[in-house]
This record gives sequence, structure tokens and C-alpha cells, in this order.
Amino acid sequence: MSVQCEVINKRPAGVSMNLFERYLTVWVALCIVAGILLGQLFPVGVQTIGSLEIAKVNLPVGALIWVMIIPMLLKIDFSAWNQVKGHVRGIGVTLFINWAVKPFSMAFLAWVFIRHWFAPYLPAEQLDSYVAGLILLAAAPCTAMVFVWSRLTGGDPYFTLSQVAMNDLIMVFAFAPLVALLLGVSSIAVPWATLLTSVILYIVVPVIIAQLWRKALLRRGQASFDKLMERIQPWSVAALLLTLLLLFAFQGNAIIEQPLVIALLAIPILIQVFFNSALAYWLNKVVGEKHSIACPSALIGASNFFELAVAAAISLFGFKSGAALATVVGVLIEVPVMLLIVGIVNRTQGWYEGR
Repeated sequence: MSVQCEVINKRPAGVSMNLFERYLTVWVALCIVAGILLGQLFPVGVQTIGSLEIAKVNLPVGALIWVMIIPMLLKIDFSAWNQVKGHVRGIGVTLFINWAVKPFSMAFLAWVFIRHWFAPYLPAEQLDSYVAGLILLAAAPCTAMVFVWSRLTGGDPYFTLSQVAMNDLIMVFAFAPLVALLLGVSSIAVPWATLLTSVILYIVVPVIIAQLWRKALLRRGQASFDKLMERIQPWSVAALLLTLLLLFAFQGNAIIEQPLVIALLAIPILIQVFFNSALAYWLNKVVGEKHSIACPSALIGASNFFELAVAAAISLFGFKSGAALATVVGVLIEVPVMLLIVGIVNRTQGWYEGR
């Protein structure tokens, strides 16, 4: 049994999130307000922080992103991919949704909504950047947060771990070419060097660090691993909130001047979330998987690895770009929407199982 599965199984299915997790949306909202105020009250200081960058990567935010990602990746046992054979149909649905449907459906929705229906209401010079941000968001499947959503639905911990491990492994090799393909189709120039650098910085290197650290801890025993995980558990969310604070300090003027942009960008994201989760949920029922498999499969198809998406958007297009803003909108709606989907799959268990 993998360490992560042991950790998950120590908590009963359906257990509630802690107070901080449950009200994460509130903390996000407070960071938005605080970030905008900081940008308005201390513009020189914010601009100074924004200037601390190398190869389009802002150093303070880059450090925060590592703090976000590494604790999450510590939870991943990549040996879990060996368990995939026990859940072939569910894994097949997950991979189909995440890699054959999700990025392409978002590219289509971005083309329809951003380039056509909403174009008159959005700044023309940012249309390409908004599309790019939405594509980056969809091309990065969720990793660690899916453990939270799966736990709330009584999802099978072995399956949850298997699909996360598979997605992370595929993402290392497929993220850059898939994004490049879709951005190319969208007539956006792709700086391959920057994109590949983002993958190396925000997937490959953190994965290597996390796995080496994980093995070192496990050599000391399960107690050492559990103790560290308990200690660093708040790091990811704290770093996320600090990143949002900085992002909204930079985006403050755009939000104040055009608050409608946030609402318009949220619409294709919401449509995609509900479409992908419903499709994955239904397909698992069609292929005969159990409800405990369908839940995490649907949830991972609905959520995103927004840390990577934000990082890639910043690296490719900069802090003040529409792409960065689009990925941040994904962060804003992630928690409340995923909690809604958790409630739906829990309430429809009777329908799913034919009762």
C-alpha cells in the first residue's frame, strides 16, 4: 500500500474539510481586495517587485509557486501507476477527458466566447492573451487538490492516486506540445524556449525534488513523513494566497477599470467545468465503473492544476497580461464550483447505482 493511500484511508470517507479549506473562497476574495489596494496605495513598491525577473519569470512569484507545488507533489507516489491495471476503464475515461476533450473543448469555447460573442466587450489587444490563458488552464489537469475533492465524495483512494500519478507523468511530456499546438491553432506565436522552461521549472524540477525528499523521509519511517506533511500542509495554500495578492496588485488597474472582464472570462471556464465533469461521470457509468471510481474521475476532469497554468501564463506573457488574468479567474471559481460538483455527485449516487 502506498503512503498516500495510507494517509487518505486514515480519514473516513465524506469527512468535511477543515475551516480554512472550507472558506478558502473567502480568503481568496480577501487577497483580491488586499492585492488591488496594495497596487493602488503602493504602486512603486509593486512595480519594483514586478521588475525582479529573469527570462520573464518573476523571482518572488517563482519562489512562491515552488512552495505551492512541492508540498503537493510530496503526496504523490509515482509507483501507483502500477495499480492502473485494476481500474483500466476509469483511467481510460480520465485520460480521455483530460487529454482528448478538455484542452480542445476549452480552445473551442475560448474561440466562440472570447473571439466572437464577447469580443466587443473586451480590450481588443488582449483577446489573444485571454484565449491563451484559458488554454493553459485547461491543458493542466488537477493534481493534489483532487485528493480533497475525492475524499469528500468517498472516492477510491487507490484510483485517485493512480489517476493523479498518470496525469502528472503524461503532463511532463504532453503539456508543452499540447499547449503549443492549441496556441498555434489559435494563431498565437509560441516561444517554445519559454514554454519548455516553464515545464522544466514548474513540473520536472519540483517533481524530482519532491520525490527525492519523499524517499529520504520514508527511509526514516512513516512517522517522519506524516509529521512533515502535517507541518507543511498550510504552505501550498499560503503561497497561493500570497501569489494572488501579488497578481492582483499588478492586475488591480485592469480590474477596477474593467470588472466585466472577470465575469466574461468566468463563463467559458464554468461551462467547461460542468461539461467535463458531467461527461466523465456519465462515461464511467456507461463503462460500468463504481461510483467511488466515477467521482474522482469526474472531479479531476473538472478541476485544474492552476498553479502550473498561472506560472506558465506569467512566464509566457508576463504579469500584466490577459493570459495571467484568465488563469487567475480559474483560481477564483475553482473552490466554490468544485464544492458544488462534490454535492451533485454525492446526491446522485442513488441514480448512478440504479437505486
